[in-house]
Amino acid sequence: MKKSNFIIPLSFVVHILLINLTLYAYIPDTYFNGSSILYYNLTWLITTYSLNFYPTARRDGFMTNFKTFVVLFVIYGLVYFTSFVFLGMNSYTPIYLSLVYVQICFLLTLFRVLFYWAKKLYRTKGFNSTRVVVIGKDKNLQKLRRIFDNPEYGYRYMGYFDNVKSDHPTCLGDIESSFNYIFENNVEEVYCMASKLSKAEIQYVMKIADNSLKRIKIIPDNKELFSSAMSIELYGAVPILNLRASPLDLDYSNMIKRIFDILISSFAILFVLSWLTPLVYILMKIDSKGPLFFKQQRHGVNRDVFWCYKFRSMAKSTTSDTQMATKNDVRVTKLGKILRKTSIDELPQFFNVLMGDMSVVGPRPHMVVHTQEYENSVDRYLVRHFIKPGITGLAQIQGCRGEILDRSDIINRVRYDIFYMEKWSLALDAKIVFLTIYNAIKGEAKAY
Repeated sequence: MKKSNFIIPLSFVVHILLINLTLYAYIPDTYFNGSSILYYNLTWLITTYSLNFYPTARRDGFMTNFKTFVVLFVIYGLVYFTSFVFLGMNSYTPIYLSLVYVQICFLLTLFRVLFYWAKKLYRTKGFNSTRVVVIGKDKNLQKLRRIFDNPEYGYRYMGYFDNVKSDHPTCLGDIESSFNYIFENNVEEVYCMASKLSKAEIQYVMKIADNSLKRIKIIPDNKELFSSAMSIELYGAVPILNLRASPLDLDYSNMIKRIFDILISSFAILFVLSWLTPLVYILMKIDSKGPLFFKQQRHGVNRDVFWCYKFRSMAKSTTSDTQMATKNDVRVTKLGKILRKTSIDELPQFFNVLMGDMSVVGPRPHMVVHTQEYENSVDRYLVRHFIKPGITGLAQIQGCRGEILDRSDIINRVRYDIFYMEKWSLALDAKIVFLTIYNAIKGEAKAY
């Protein structure tokens, strides 16, 4: 694969210039304080190196590894604000310093936008292209063609070889004829379909490629098992396919999500539940008999059982652990209707979040009896138990909440929950929290 050797050094130099010029323009006296220049530049180098930030693949775009870009902002932000403790800073307010850092982040993001726009334009014009051929034809060929035919990635697809004869213009001949073609033509990358080649043929192609300075890549015989959430992990020298990979499998992602949970739940407990709980208690004593809190066993991560807490919204009954609330449910008290309509009844679950049984955002935990029912009747239902359950979730902001009237209701919830698990990001969590609050204020038809 062709690589432009100047891209990474150029990006690093531009980043350093943007950081230094911004600091020089807005905080000159702190910037020239002792060894501050060395501090800002060296910490940027160490941080980007630790995150493996600069190496990019041909298929990378603006949103590729964008989470790493955000993590870089967070870590370097800590470095930036910590610097004023060590280097001394008395003449600037925290708000002003924050605005300076926002300016740095804006400029770095703007450069990223311009960089990928320029790269796309450059490759669309036909520059920096890589000539590729495919040996063997199976269902993966069409998927590869979507990549090869995208001018943004800079591939030049020459054609494929297969023992099944075809009049298609991209069919270059049988597999045996590919050996001479690779050796004699200016092919730079060779993609081999493992499902169509024998071990001996693959080894022979590898030998030819190595001896003619061609890069070879093997598309495994996947038996149609691949999924969008799949990742390949190396156990020593053994490649292992993880078909249910999630960003939350990474330790740093779990750490970020846990910090997010602790901050949000602590805020809710200190500034909302601290005064709301006594108020609900007084109103509940006037409205109906029974305890303030309702607790129920539910399944959490890895199907572990935990006690889930809510403000009591129903009169005591024998069906509370088996039957979901229905429209015009006689068990719901007058106060309970208000609590459920506004979702205030769910707020005590912030204690569950603080204790670590739940997350602010995640699949909603179901009653034990419902889990036992759906795990045998709904495809992939248990996948949602790979991560912590949440007070709210992607399914809930999409309207999939409350009573399950049709089979499609639970199926759609599971789909949203799995999508959330596969595509998790801190930005997605923040969006779900915002839309949950918005929906609670606006009111929802199934909040009963």
